[in-house]
Amino acid sequence: MPDTVSRRSALTALSGTIAVVAAAAGSLSLAPRASARSRTGARIRGRRVDHLLGALTLDEKVSLLHGAPDPDTLGEAGYVPGVPRLGIPPLRLADGPAGVRVTRHATALPAPVLLASAFDPELARRYGQVIGREGRVLGQDVLLSPMVNLIRTPYAGRNFETFSEDPLLAADLVAAEIEGIQREGLIATVKHLALNNQEKDRMSVDVHVDERTLHEVELRGFEAAVRAGAGVVMGAYNKVDGTYACENEALLTGILRDRWGFDGWVMTDWYAAHSTEKALTAGLDMEMPNGAYFGTALAAAVRGGRVAEAHVDRAVRRVLAVMDRFGLLDGSAPPRPEPDAPAGAAVALEVAKAGATLLHNAHGTLPITAGSIAVIGPTGALPFVSGGGSAHVVPDHADSPLAALRSRASGEVTYALGEDVFGKPVPTDALSPGFTSEHTRVDAGTAWSYDGTLTVGEADEWTFVLHFSGVATGRPKVQLDGTELFPIASGWGEAFLGGLLGTAPDGLAVRRATLRLTPGAHRLRITAHGGTAGLEFRLRYGTGATRDADVAEAVRAARAAHQVVLFAYEDATEGQDRTTIALPGHQNRLIEAVTAANPRTTVVLNTSSATAMPWLERTGAVLQMYYPGQEGAAATAAVLFGDCDPGGRLTQSFPVDDDHHPVAGDPRRYPGTGGVEEYSEGVHAGYRWYDAEGVLPLFPFGHGLSYASFAYGDPAARWTRDGLEVDFTVRNTGRRTGVDVPQVYVGPSPDVPLDQPVRLLGGYRRLTLEPGERRRVTVRVAPLTLSCWDTARHDWVLGTGRRTVWVGASSRDLRLRTSADVGG
Repeated sequence: MPDTVSRRSALTALSGTIAVVAAAAGSLSLAPRASARSRTGARIRGRRVDHLLGALTLDEKVSLLHGAPDPDTLGEAGYVPGVPRLGIPPLRLADGPAGVRVTRHATALPAPVLLASAFDPELARRYGQVIGREGRVLGQDVLLSPMVNLIRTPYAGRNFETFSEDPLLAADLVAAEIEGIQREGLIATVKHLALNNQEKDRMSVDVHVDERTLHEVELRGFEAAVRAGAGVVMGAYNKVDGTYACENEALLTGILRDRWGFDGWVMTDWYAAHSTEKALTAGLDMEMPNGAYFGTALAAAVRGGRVAEAHVDRAVRRVLAVMDRFGLLDGSAPPRPEPDAPAGAAVALEVAKAGATLLHNAHGTLPITAGSIAVIGPTGALPFVSGGGSAHVVPDHADSPLAALRSRASGEVTYALGEDVFGKPVPTDALSPGFTSEHTRVDAGTAWSYDGTLTVGEADEWTFVLHFSGVATGRPKVQLDGTELFPIASGWGEAFLGGLLGTAPDGLAVRRATLRLTPGAHRLRITAHGGTAGLEFRLRYGTGATRDADVAEAVRAARAAHQVVLFAYEDATEGQDRTTIALPGHQNRLIEAVTAANPRTTVVLNTSSATAMPWLERTGAVLQMYYPGQEGAAATAAVLFGDCDPGGRLTQSFPVDDDHHPVAGDPRRYPGTGGVEEYSEGVHAGYRWYDAEGVLPLFPFGHGLSYASFAYGDPAARWTRDGLEVDFTVRNTGRRTGVDVPQVYVGPSPDVPLDQPVRLLGGYRRLTLEPGERRRVTVRVAPLTLSCWDTARHDWVLGTGRRTVWVGASSRDLRLRTSADVGG
């Protein structure tokens, strides 16, 4: 396996470090020297772009700087029409954090957070290659991925779309994935610059952050993406220190271009533009998905003398230069490949196995060996492929975990629902006049209505579940006692639904409403219109009584089985944050009842991020699978039965509850007060906060169990010209082949008078060892990782002096300790 910090990464880091070494050596340039051939190619491309720029009219230039409707759409996110008379082709832009998101089928890869759990940049590179290849197969030119915003709060709705709370790990993985995507000829877009670490108020929140925190924590991944050659950067929705990110000159020009040397183009997130002149002069190049500010308004501003045409030329040049780099202007781009679904599926399966993270395993509960199995939970019988929003992919196929377990098990496998997320048919005798609420068809051009009563026998919590087709023509209007149960959500609410709960197994859209009903009659009115295509719908329900019956059925199944596999879920999506880290619905009650009936219960978590587990000590095992993609069922079965070792480690800390994590109890940190959010935790992000505050997490960063066991020994650390080199020995002391991810952490510098983390991740290695195998491992800690941002010099300074080095299995399981002089 490769070292986690490659030589290329180390050289890149060193080039940005203004340490003692740099001061002594004078100006130090470690940029690779271009070959004569590459310099000649660059000159030819530059002349081609200059020629096109000179031939374009103002209106044609402007047309390249904003999105437009695609006349031949595949459902991609964006389209730029090109200029046919000059041979400039159109650009199609597709979402793709976990696979190419269009209306056609593609490989649904595991969520990026599951990929990250493998701690394997080479695997991230191959993950990127699958998306890059399939994007080109599907006629796309630009991928709106990867996302590298940090996991700062456990509530953020898109935590599953990104990598980690740690800047180094995120930087390693985003660089590798971009290299994989672009190796296949698809242009990668790193997003969202910057500080877009929550969905709550994301369109307006003003994030305040100090300069040091910005550079040491948030920007590490973006800089790594630029160094990896990302063609596009996407600006964020939020404001940064009072200015919208998409018109923030300090970010888009001062840091991105002047400091990092980015030569691609910058586009907005969708509808994130707020101005014409200010945004263009700040460094924004493209507005998506339309031209509200960079269309007619921009052309008029140039003709009216309010915007210099040179600014337009600068933006167009950036777009054309990237297109030319990828062979889109001279026809040198390789032919679009043929589909290869088996190859994509193979990588999806490998990633899901590699990232599967075993959090808890008491009394040898796993792997499963023999005996009957009860599978419990709605996501046991339904494939839970991905989260909602931009990450949703139409999979080539997806099996259910129940089917995978039945095909793998030697004994009987039974199933109990446990919790009904899609509701049960409303009893006909509860409605007067009666009608069958399970299936109603409204023909095109017609209307249908119901006006009656729903009779409730006793006070209870009712959840009404509406399933309907024809989203474009509107859903049925359902009123109970004069109150609309399913009002149209404001803003983006209707666009962003979860990957599971928003769609019924048969494809109908789903909405829910929960309220407390008193005994007696309640007036129920339903109106529906067939529109131009017709409409079908069904109205279902759930109550405390139906939930009790579902739990009782699950308990009976658990008692009758030798072992239980209970699938729990949390359905996250772009556009909304979680409100708690507790499992949604009544799942905690279900788990408590089932584990009381059978302590040999394994809980499989299909969740987006950290989860509270008040039932942990009563379970046999807990396996974190996040959103595992189309091959998730097969991967889950392989891990449960021990066909492969659970190879994942947590890339984020799991707090005990909602009161003990970095943003708990401080609304200024999250979600912000008065429209302002403060990153007052400073450089103490993620596990660094737990260490600084002395708070014990439920599971620490880097945690994950193996079916084998490992011993570490013989640590040594020394300073070299490439950074800090840490050597140690790892031995498999178990009886099975196993995966281990030893991690190197480094303590603060005694020579830097700044508040520093107690320890920070310096590097890691992913290892597969046979029983009894011993391996000497070297992990290199790059100078940049050992540096702090000096706000007086606005640059990096190396943290010199004697620094403590730990080697461990997580940020809290530190097994070896040594030290070394840095910068000597």
